[in-house]
Amino acid sequence: MKRLWIVLMLTAFGVAVAGCNTIEGLGKDVQKVGEKMEEAASRKK
Repeated sequence: MKRLWIVLMLTAFGVAVAGCNTIEGLGKDVQKVGEKMEEAASRKK
């Protein structure tokens, strides 16, 4: 499970970096990833 989590995080980071053209875009992408992680964590409770 831990390995899957690491792979998902690295994939999300790669997509975020590849999908943005500016530092501002990177910040927005990282924020969205964080929001999705929070949503997933709250569903697991």
